Amino acid sequence: MSSENLLGLPETRLTEEPGVAEAVAGAVGYDVDEVLEATVKAHPTSSLAWATLADRAFSRGETLQAYAFARVGYHRGLDALRKAGWRGQGPVPWSHEPNRGVLLSLYLLRRAAEAIGETDEVTRLTEFLQGADPRAVAAIEAGER
Repeated sequence: MSSENLLGLPETRLTEEPGVAEAVAGAVGYDVDEVLEATVKAHPTSSLAWATLADRAFSRGETLQAYAFARVGYHRGLDALRKAGWRGQGPVPWSHEPNRGVLLSLYLLRRAAEAIGETDEVTRLTEFLQGADPRAVAAIEAGER
């Protein structure tokens, strides 16, 4: 599959979220949960903050919590995309770092949906990710963050 923008739609590039990436990166050690929760409270519209909570919950086997956190990240991401001019389709490149929270939320929601057997949502989210950036899933699975 080609990664070219065959529809000719402009890329959507979200704006930076000052302090979020740094806070998430600093969430290590014994107080990781408190740091992540504080980050979400300080930046409740951040898809990246919600995605990080979702990933943490999933890694502990808390599938339903992961699904809920990823769902919030997904909806916050849709809000941000629309505010940036996105109209429901078109490229959202992973290479543009501020877009990663939205794409990561989509990926994590898909993972949690798969874990609870919600196959229709898995299909829909797979299509969404492919339409946004066909390279995003591979980048996420390779550990690019």
